[in-house]
Amino acid sequence: MKKTMTIEGMSCNHCKMRVEKALSAVEGVSTVEVNLEDKIAVLEITSDVADSILTEAVDDAGYDVVGIQ
Repeated sequence: MKKTMTIEGMSCNHCKMRVEKALSAVEGVSTVEVNLEDKIAVLEITSDVADSILTEAVDDAGYDVVGIQ
């Protein structure tokens, strides 16, 4: 299953890598690809992961989740 997160606060490649690392550490997330220009992260999820857990991982990394689809 794929989820797309809209994330505010990312401005550079370091931000991109930090968000990718934070989301990749969540159990059930198999791949993460962050697009800085579109301010989104596309996740491939292998098991049921609550949106709140994904949001918390991004918040802990210092960025703001605006939406998850």
